[in-house]
Amino acid sequence: MRIFQVIFVTLAMLAGLSIASPVVQAQAAFGGGPAHIAAQLMAESAAPAPGKGTTIAFAMKPEKGWHGYWENPGDAGLGMTVTWTLPKGVTIGALRYPVPETLLISGLMNHVYEGPYAVLANLGVAPDVAAGTRLPIRAKAEWLACTDKICVPESGELALELVAGDGKVVPAMQARFDGWRSHLPRPLGSEAIYQIVDGKLRLSVPFPADAQARDVHLFPLSDGLARFAAAQKVSRDGDRLLVETEAGEGFKGGAAQAVLRTGDHVGFLLSAKPGEVAAIAAKGLAGTILLALGGAILGGLLLNVMPCVFPILGLKALSLAKAGGDERAARREALAYGAGVILACLALGSLLLGLRAAGSAVGWAFQLQDPRIILALLLLVSAIAFNLAGLFDLPAFGGGGQLAGRGGMVGAFWTGALVAFVATPCTGPFMGAAMGTALVMPLGAALAIFAGLGLGLALPFLLLAYLPALRNRLPRPGAWMGRLQRILSIPMFLTALGLAWLLGQQRGVGGMTIGLGAALALVLLLWWLGMRQRTGRGGWLQVGVGAAILLVGAAMLLPARAPAVAAAGEGAVVAFDAEKLDGLRAANKPVFLYFTADWCLTCKANEAAAIERAEVRAAFEKAGVTVMMGDWTNADPAITRFLEAQGRSGVPLYLWYAPGKEAQTLPQLLTPSTLTGLVR
Repeated sequence: MRIFQVIFVTLAMLAGLSIASPVVQAQAAFGGGPAHIAAQLMAESAAPAPGKGTTIAFAMKPEKGWHGYWENPGDAGLGMTVTWTLPKGVTIGALRYPVPETLLISGLMNHVYEGPYAVLANLGVAPDVAAGTRLPIRAKAEWLACTDKICVPESGELALELVAGDGKVVPAMQARFDGWRSHLPRPLGSEAIYQIVDGKLRLSVPFPADAQARDVHLFPLSDGLARFAAAQKVSRDGDRLLVETEAGEGFKGGAAQAVLRTGDHVGFLLSAKPGEVAAIAAKGLAGTILLALGGAILGGLLLNVMPCVFPILGLKALSLAKAGGDERAARREALAYGAGVILACLALGSLLLGLRAAGSAVGWAFQLQDPRIILALLLLVSAIAFNLAGLFDLPAFGGGGQLAGRGGMVGAFWTGALVAFVATPCTGPFMGAAMGTALVMPLGAALAIFAGLGLGLALPFLLLAYLPALRNRLPRPGAWMGRLQRILSIPMFLTALGLAWLLGQQRGVGGMTIGLGAALALVLLLWWLGMRQRTGRGGWLQVGVGAAILLVGAAMLLPARAPAVAAAGEGAVVAFDAEKLDGLRAANKPVFLYFTADWCLTCKANEAAAIERAEVRAAFEKAGVTVMMGDWTNADPAITRFLEAQGRSGVPLYLWYAPGKEAQTLPQLLTPSTLTGLVR
């Protein structure tokens, strides 16, 4: 394996020299030209204390399309090498690399960094070094910068001018180094066990059953432990995490070391000893899939009580009452409605998985993070609300359409699709864990979970259609149906009002005004349509063209972003920042971190009923708790990645960081006593 690496790197260097020799010569001198991976040597403290020292870092920043390598580069590449020139009394420890990424090129697995990263080391200062002594640090560093086609060896003469002192660290530098340290693999603490049988490596890692782990990958440090490019099967069995892959060549046995990635640049440094490890059982994965599928079906069922769903479900129930005893017609419409719901959920899930596979940091409910979609929904929901109120007739949403006709089935299908599109962002409080599981499952299992959500959402209408005894309990058609239809328009009007407010949150008062203006213009068009319908004339084509023009025009007029708001004062909620969170935790400060969005009803209910209560604020202030909020109303890749690291794909999420302890995940429905109990 090492011989193969040397051959590859030699050829890569020759290719780089032949293609870009001026760049290589410049990198050898580090100053004759731009580096493909810029390097900077930094110290956490400019005045390291004698007897203690400080942490230093090589801050590396690759150009777009270029990458650097981990200490074990994989099938190809080279890690960093450093030659130090140090003053008397100063020592430098081993280089410490952050958790890497995987990059497969032409069947070769590379352990790389495609974005900015830092390689850390401990700098020690002897106790007998006098305060005020100058400590010049010189480093000759060499590394390999590569794209998917060429590699260029680069080097740099880097320097630090330190002075022995009191070890003081400025807050900004501490926060930066704390952020880098958070990406270093943490010691696991418990010893893992491995077994190599018939060319297969099985590794059993002690890992709590309730601890979050996603995108798990084993990066071997011991030569020959595993074949880098081989597929890795990961499973959980109680308080164990099991990894199975192909064993490498040339492994000498005995103790083995590796890094196990459990999230985005998060992982553990583990030591493993030989022993007996059972093969991965498929039942573990099957059980996880079944549990997530059950949660998805239950979550979809509960969504039927949402204000934007219940009126439409009520109208579909009324349409069944009008159908009388026509069993075939009732079942056809129910199947069309169910197909619309399930296919819409599958389409949203597939789009989400596709965007994530393409590198976008998006999560469930991403459709409500785009103000143009909010605007379209505002116009659509406004049209439905005025239809229910009797302004005009829209057969696709009830009110007299013939179930047996093709139009009834088509209307039912698109009604189901609309219900799914509007309702799915509210899944967070019911099935946040199930959605998070779906995003790390194999494709087939993930799509099954999305389909389960649609099945749960369509289930009440399907039961009404296929259980005559249940349908016979519906009241007989009569004048009351018209009155109920008017009543059901109220929650739809409230939904439209909520969408207008959400548009204002995303694009300010100007954006909300444009949305309401477009909705008013659409209502005038629909009023005109209703007048024509009463005289037996059409007008749908004109209204459709007018609505499309309104939507496109209003979308183009929307502000690019919401106007800036004044910064919060002292004691206010702190905006989410991963580096700031790491700094607070390093300082042993208690932190309550919550993630919310303006379109998340449960989030807003929890904030009003618990988080923003006076007694909770007083208790947190007394205990010195920092309250940090992540606002996911608009797409935020940093928040999306953090949610994924917690095994979630949406909001709400509530985390409590007690001093010196890992995060505690709180329930998704909060009470004041739940929060005040954290600091008692």
